[in-house]
Amino acid sequence: MIGCLNLEITEDQIAPDAPLYGEGLGLDSIDVLEVALEVSKRYGLQLRSDSADNKLIFSSLRSLSDHIAAQRTR
Repeated sequence: MIGCLNLEITEDQIAPDAPLYGEGLGLDSIDVLEVALEVSKRYGLQLRSDSADNKLIFSSLRSLSDHIAAQRTR
């Protein structure tokens, strides 16, 4: 995520349960789209923009990584 979004932080500065939007990492919808594309390329997992689960999936780094672990094909 850090490399994909060119964030100027280190891994240890990201709390696993901090929100990805707003007060946490401060990601916006374009950032989340870039993360979804990277997840698709790296793990073979399609994250659909119209999924009702997106709010939960992208609520934190932990929820995103849990979803990837449960659904990944690579």
